[in-house]
Amino acid sequence: MPRPRSQLISIEDTPYYHLVSRCVRRTFLCGVDKDSGKSYEHRRQWIENRIRLMSSLFGIDICAYAVMSNHYLCGAPHKTCYVK
Repeated sequence: MPRPRSQLISIEDTPYYHLVSRCVRRTFLCGVDKDSGKSYEHRRQWIENRIRLMSSLFGIDICAYAVMSNHYLCGAPHKTCYVK
């Protein structure tokens, strides 16, 4: 049965969300595909630009991000970090 977010996340232990988005079926997000030899490195800058654009449009602070060959990660502070 689903539990409320207040029971799943402890703000005292970690005030950040760890956001992940992965590719499926062995596809490449960026880098060089070893099987086909095709380079997708040009996508890295696209993704970085999109992360910055979306965070500014939706008012989300991104404290860290990493773009890898088949997924990207973002770290975002929980909204209660700003409310005292």
